[in-house]
Amino acid sequence: MKIERLIIKTKKLKEQLRFYKDRLGFELISYHEKSFLLKAGYSELCLEYDEHFTPYHLAFHIPDETEEEAVKWIENERPVLKDNGEKIIDFSNWKAKSVYFYDEDHNIVELISRRDFQKSKSALFSADSIIGIAEIGLSVTEVEPVFRKLRSDCLLHQYDGDLENFCAIGDEEGLLICVNQHHKKWFPTSDKAKPASINLDFQHRGKHFNLIYDKTSIQLSEK
Repeated sequence: MKIERLIIKTKKLKEQLRFYKDRLGFELISYHEKSFLLKAGYSELCLEYDEHFTPYHLAFHIPDETEEEAVKWIENERPVLKDNGEKIIDFSNWKAKSVYFYDEDHNIVELISRRDFQKSKSALFSADSIIGIAEIGLSVTEVEPVFRKLRSDCLLHQYDGDLENFCAIGDEEGLLICVNQHHKKWFPTSDKAKPASINLDFQHRGKHFNLIYDKTSIQLSEK
């Protein structure tokens, strides 16, 4: 599952633009009065203003074994979020390590380094090191119906978790982190997993799909 474009909401449009473009160095593709579009490796990330915004969990792929450089990069701007005192979280069953931080909207942003996914091309870590969007969180009332719809309509698989509280849907290239909003909180902060609307374009098995989640239901169509 390759995430090509992700549209999320923001309550702090100008602050988010300054944070991602000016402080972290993401390339700005376009800017409008109530939205802007960023280049994130092979993916595009669009933020649109919405006064009814609720925070997200999202993740970016970074090259293999660059998590220590990622920590230094983020700590130039803000603290890294820790788990049991650790800045780099080891997910051995996923063969991955992750670094977390908050952006200006209090979104939990993850930089995930998967073993053998892609080697670094430079000794310096920057926004240009971002490979693509790796994950987006999906807070729902029931996990199993969402998984069954995605499996039926576009052949996405259960990557990890169960069908009750948490299910990572997709593959190493891209995941929907589907959680039961009544029972789960976002790792590593234990922030409440509130439903947040998304508009997602992704590619899977040679086909292109659009997924829209309006905080209550999912609309899925082939492009």
